[in-house]
Amino acid sequence: MSKSRFRSRSLTGLMAVAAAICTPASAQPAPTAPPPAYADIADLADAADLVVHARIKEAITVPPERATSVSAGHARVYVEAETVALLSGSSPVGQSLKYLVDVPLDARGKVPKLKKTEVLLFARPVPGRTGELQLVGPHAQLAWNPAVDARAKPILAEFVAPDAAPAITGVRDALSVAGTLSGESETQIFLDTRSGDPVSITVVRRPGMEPVWGVSYGEIVDQAARPPAPETLGWYRLACFLPSELPAAANLSQDTPSRGRAAQDYRFVMEQLGPCERTLGGAPLPLQ
Repeated sequence: MSKSRFRSRSLTGLMAVAAAICTPASAQPAPTAPPPAYADIADLADAADLVVHARIKEAITVPPERATSVSAGHARVYVEAETVALLSGSSPVGQSLKYLVDVPLDARGKVPKLKKTEVLLFARPVPGRTGELQLVGPHAQLAWNPAVDARAKPILAEFVAPDAAPAITGVRDALSVAGTLSGESETQIFLDTRSGDPVSITVVRRPGMEPVWGVSYGEIVDQAARPPAPETLGWYRLACFLPSELPAAANLSQDTPSRGRAAQDYRFVMEQLGPCERTLGGAPLPLQ
């Protein structure tokens, strides 16, 4: 089979996958741009089966009539790349890679030069198609540079750590109990997780002292639990996925003062966590 016919067949297969699974991803700013926020990388890592450092060998613009779903100001590109390193993933990946990506046009309205550039890909293997990848979302190809590499690798390591914080899906219930002294109380907030693993937050108030809070991972609430450090996986799971306010249905406290205190303690935790900042312009990616 000729090289051109092989590319045509690969392109046809990838176009079908892109239409059936999700919109191909957009390229990212030039290598001199600052690295994405922690949450951006974590969103991509959480959705990806593979994270690959690759070098683009060929980039062929898909004719507009075959890329009808491309956003204005973008072009769809068929990419052939070579693997530089597999940074994360249990699926095998070969030396040669193929995928589709939507890239923003440059100031002249032209497709930017991609050949020989290095990229970081967050992807899934295409079933039954060796070497073909499906990028996980609209920002799943990042321009590789040392700053992006240094940002991504510690985050990827957190995801595969044995004690990795589980994904949070919501607040199951919360209960606040007053102590024997005026101003003394303890609030426990139990969270739902994707894996079913138990996670809880405890807020303790003592007269004349600042509130103390922490996160426990286990069936037994750890009285020595501490808050997660900013820009860690534990922080990301809470700051980026908990609702901004305690859901009324989850507040199991019976009397009005206890219900108000539970809601207050929940707001305190959210303030302590701070905002979940994303720079790539999106919500968490859907998992498949």
